[in-house]
This record gives sequence, structure tokens and C-alpha cells, in this order.
Amino acid sequence: MKNQNQRWGVRMWHGIIFSVALLWGVCAQAQTVIEAVSGSIQGGSEIVRIDLSKELTAVPSGFAIQSPARIALDFPGVSSAMGRSTIDMNQGNLKSVSVVQAGERTRVVLNLKSAAAYKAEIQGKSLYVVLESRESSTAPAAVAATFAENRNRDSLPLKDLDFRRTTDGAGRVVVTLPNNQVGVDIRQQGQTLVVEFMKSTLSEGLRRRLDVADFGTPVKSVTTTQSGDRVKMVIEPSGQWEHSAYQSDEQFVVEVKEIKVDPKKLSQGVGYTGQKLSLNFQNIEVRSLLQVIADFTNFNIVTSDSVAGSVTLRLQDVPWDQALDIILQAKSLGYRKSGNVLWVAPKDEIAAKEKLELESVASTQSLEQLKTQFFQINYAQAKDLAAQLAAGGVVAAGSISTPNARLLSSRGSVIAIERTNQLFVTDIPSKLEQIQDLITKVDVPVRQVLIEARLVEAADSFGKSLGVKLGASDIRTRQGGDGGYQLGNNGDRVAFGTSYANAVATSGANGVNTGADAAGQFVNLPAVGLGGNAAASFALSVFNTAANRFLNLEISAMEADGKGKVVSSPRVVTADKVSAVIEQGEELPYSTLVCDAKGTCTPGTAFKKINLKLEVTPQITPDGGIILKLDINKDVVGRSTPLGFGVNNKHVKTEVLVDNGGTVVIGGIFEETENTDEYKVPFFGDLPGVGNLFKSKTRQTVKKELLVFITPKLIPDRSFAGR
Repeated sequence: MKNQNQRWGVRMWHGIIFSVALLWGVCAQAQTVIEAVSGSIQGGSEIVRIDLSKELTAVPSGFAIQSPARIALDFPGVSSAMGRSTIDMNQGNLKSVSVVQAGERTRVVLNLKSAAAYKAEIQGKSLYVVLESRESSTAPAAVAATFAENRNRDSLPLKDLDFRRTTDGAGRVVVTLPNNQVGVDIRQQGQTLVVEFMKSTLSEGLRRRLDVADFGTPVKSVTTTQSGDRVKMVIEPSGQWEHSAYQSDEQFVVEVKEIKVDPKKLSQGVGYTGQKLSLNFQNIEVRSLLQVIADFTNFNIVTSDSVAGSVTLRLQDVPWDQALDIILQAKSLGYRKSGNVLWVAPKDEIAAKEKLELESVASTQSLEQLKTQFFQINYAQAKDLAAQLAAGGVVAAGSISTPNARLLSSRGSVIAIERTNQLFVTDIPSKLEQIQDLITKVDVPVRQVLIEARLVEAADSFGKSLGVKLGASDIRTRQGGDGGYQLGNNGDRVAFGTSYANAVATSGANGVNTGADAAGQFVNLPAVGLGGNAAASFALSVFNTAANRFLNLEISAMEADGKGKVVSSPRVVTADKVSAVIEQGEELPYSTLVCDAKGTCTPGTAFKKINLKLEVTPQITPDGGIILKLDINKDVVGRSTPLGFGVNNKHVKTEVLVDNGGTVVIGGIFEETENTDEYKVPFFGDLPGVGNLFKSKTRQTVKKELLVFITPKLIPDRSFAGR
């Protein structure tokens, strides 16, 4: 009985094993497998045939890559029975086919010579992939491996090489070929563009380097050399650029133009630099789509378990990093990069994880052991640095920080020793390293600047004065004769004079020797002295033989020309971004009232500064220039008033940029005063010619100008001498 039970047990296990094997075979037969891959050319089109064990329900999704040129097709739920992963084709544009199984899906990759578009069609149990010809392909290629195939047997010399600037600012390299059969290969190599002309030679006159930076194009230089049986041309652009190349008969043209960015946009967006790819998926899982990106970029993508959902996506020739951003934005995902590993998760999950990491760091710092380290401060002030480290404040002259700019941890402390200019800091090691880096950058010598100012006050004056004295005398009455002139035949006479007393004396009405002046002046308008000097004069007298009648004339004239210049040259040396003041002058006293808190005022004396003042704050720019904030004041004692002397003030305040050692005129005050005075006898002074005997003229012109010259110079320092 026992043996019988054992036999039944063995038979039962054999049945179970047979059943499992049968089910496994049935399942294996039920799963779709790729049996064969072949290629052919029909009607000028390249066709790749993929034979499967079962008919597909839908065309598999795929994507195209431009560099290297590939087409990838994903077969979900399909395995491979090929026995090998790579099939060499080497026909037309198709180089090989790779079949790789990963889990429950299989990827078929078509390795092409150049990028091309494709169409997929299901016919029975086979999938036909039709590659469009390179002539009809709409897929743009980044740069063709070969621009033109060579058809020349012999090496021929290039005829000419030229560079031009287009109207839109692009750089155009024009090469004249010996014929239209020359092979051309163009490729981008780093930041340069390399063009090779196969089976070509270069004359000595064309073997040169063209420096074309002055043309104002993205191209800086074009270097052409002979390399074996080829002519190699290296085009070196700058900035962001793109290129295009074309050939017309025997003329080959390469055009490089700048990629322009709209300056009106506040944000120019992210700059994507990844290789371009094309994606076309309908309702594909996000995790599968991320795996496609990982396979293309050779990045390891770790996806969080919370990433789920599907997305419909169609992209044509976009950089892979931009495609990744689009996918993540569509599903509110984010990523963190560490080396060549990308961790993808929802943004909230990433933020929560980062918060936990920061809280963990803060908790660790609160338990970390404190250490004490001293720092020797060489140039800065230890007390200023201590204020900054503890609670914010002034670090150095001219620099400030916010009140919350504490660099120490909550457990840290700092002590400043002013006598030795040292700092003793107690804190955790990580904070001590940060403080050491800060001190290394802050505790540096400050460059000094010598500012020379010249205030030139020039004056130019010119004056001219012309005057006359005209008078007459009639002393016949004093000599016993008859004065005046006869009026009619009845003995009446008339006498003239410059005043009533002079006329009476001339007529003799007051007696012959009454003491009245018989001489007088008709015009008394002499020239005015200029500059405290009297005018020069010239006089003449016309009289008769009896010497009893006189006509007197005096002409006076004065011309003054004066020039003066006052030069004030204050100099001051100060450090970078540190204000400096230099002044010179005097103080004038004046009376004032001094009032106390009760309102009682008593006479007192105050003083007013009359000085020359230069206040300057320099700022050294990275290119060696100097920005100067200037405040210049020039005072001069003015006219006297009953309350004291006035003050003539001249003030200049400005900000300028000056080269090292250069001189700039920052301002000036120009004054011109012109006065013309004329004094004359009415009617007689207006007579032509004779009227000059009845007038006096004075003309004065005064010109004053104040110019301020500034010359800053950097003082050489040992710390900067070797830079």
C-alpha cells in the first residue's frame, strides 16, 4: 500500500510538471516574436521588412535622431528570436539594423548614413518601414557628412579666395573652384567650421590667414592651408552663430550669420544645447518616454514610483534637453542631476526631499562640536569684520551689508583684538571654512589713486576812454577895452560865457577888476581814468596878437589792456571708493546774535569760510578706468557791505569717467561784461565831425573764465605690480 501511494505521488508530480511545461509552451507560442529583418530597394525607395510571428494590432511608435542618424521603433510585448542583435545591411542609406530586447519590449534601431524620414505600414504578419530618399526627405540634416562628392581624377588648384560682408551683417566666404566637380566636405569642429576641398591644391598667394574681425561679422578669421591632396579651410566665428553653404557652378559659398536675440524680451529663455531628435508618440507612458530619452542621451534616469500617466507628444528636430523639459512640464515633474544620473519625480516630492535634507543638515550643525580658530587681519579692520560676522554691518570702507547678514551660526561667537588686529572665531568647522574664505577675499590691499586738480581762473580786460575840454576867454574888459562883440550901430554889444559869472565878467558889468573869471569852459567832458590811472591829455590854445581873447582845447584819451590768470592746484591721495577732502583758505568774522534757550540774544561773532575745497571719491573700474565723484568749491572775498564782506562763490559738482593718467575738463564758468558809456552836449554832440568836441566816450570789456582740470593716476602697488 505504501509503495502504491509512492507511485501515485510520482505520477502526480510528473503530471504537474508536464502541465506547467505545456502552459509555458502555450504562452511562448502566444507571445509575438520578431523572426527576421531584411532590406531591399524597390522603385528607388529603401524598404526594411520586419517579420513577426503574429500580426501587429497597431504601428509601433518610434522616433528619429539626426546625429547620429537613427530611426528607433518600439515593440511593446514583443520578444526577439533573431539570435543576434545586429544585422549588417550596407545598402543605400541603411548601414545596419540593431534588435535589442529589454524586459517586455523590443527596440529595432535603423542605423542610417544620413537623416531621413520614414513611413511604417502593416501588411499581414510583417511591418514594412519605407525610408524616403535623401532628395525627397523633409528631415533637415544638421550638417551633411559630405557636401559634394569628388569626381576629379587629378588635383586642380583653387582659383580665388575672398571674404565679404552681407547687408544683414553676415560673413560670406567665397571660393572659386577650378570646376564644378570638386568634392567638398564641411563640418563643425568645436567652435570652428572646417571646410575641406578634395583633390585640390593651393597656390602660395592664397596660403594665408585672413583677419576679418574689422568687418563687423561673426567671423574673426579664415585660415587656408594645404593638407596632403586636400585644401583645408578653418573658419573661426565668435558668439552664437549658424551657417549655411551652397555651390553655384564653380563658386562655393559659406555664410556665417549671428543668431539674433530679441533685446526687448525681459527673459530670453533657456539655452538648449543637446543633440536634436524627433518624437511622435500617441498615449505613451511617461516612464517609457523617459526611457527613450535615457537611451538617446546615455544618461541613467531614475524614476520615482509616483511618476505615472501617459502623454501624447510630437516633436520635430528639437534638442533633447528641451524635449525633456517639455515632458516634465506636461506632467508637473522635476529632476535633479548628479553626475550622469537624473532623478525624476513630482516637483512637490523633490521639494519635500530637499526640505528634509536641509532640516537634517541644520540638526547636524546643532550637535556638531565647536572649534576655535584665530585669523590675522592684514589690511582690513578686525572690529569691522567682527561686526559683519556677528550681526551685519560695515566690512570695509565704502561697503555695507544688511542687518541679517550674520555669517556665524547660532552657536558661534567672535572676538576682535584691536591691538594686534586679530580675530578669534568659535564655531562649527563648516562655518570656519566659510569665514576663512571670506577673510581671504576681503582682507586685500586697496588700490590708491592720486587726484590732481587744476583750477584756472583767467581774466582778459580791455578799456578805452576819449574825452575833451573846450573853453574860451575874453579879457579885453580887464585891459580897459570893450568885451564882447558889437550888436548893431547903436553901440550895443553882446558877451558870451560858459556861466553867468563868466558872461558878466566878459561884459564888464561888475567893473573891470571885480575878480570875476573872464575865462570859462564850454565843454568839460574829460576821459575817465582806467585801472586807477589818469588819462593822458593834449591841450592847445588859440589867441589873437593882443592876447586878450583865447580859445582853449584839451583832448584826453585812455586805453587799457589787462590779462590775468590764477591757478590753484590741489592734490589728494585716497583709496579706492574712499572719500577724501582737501581745503585751504581763511575765515572772515562777522557779527551775529547768539540766542539761548530762554530767547535772550546777545551780540556775538561768527566766522565764514573762504576757501578752496576739493572733495573726491574714486572708483576703479575693471578695465583700469577711474570714476570720480567730484565736489569742487572756490570762494573769493567780494565787495564790502555794511554788514561785512561778501563772498564770491564758484562751485562744481559732477561725476566723470577718466582713463588712468588722462585729463578731463569737467566744467567751466565764463563771464563777459561789456560797458559802453557816452556823455555829450545836446545837439552839438550830434554834429558830424565837430560833434566829437562836445562828447566823451568810454568802452570797457571784461572776460573771465574758470576751468577745472582733473587728472587721476593709479599709484603702483606691490600687490598689483605682478598682475
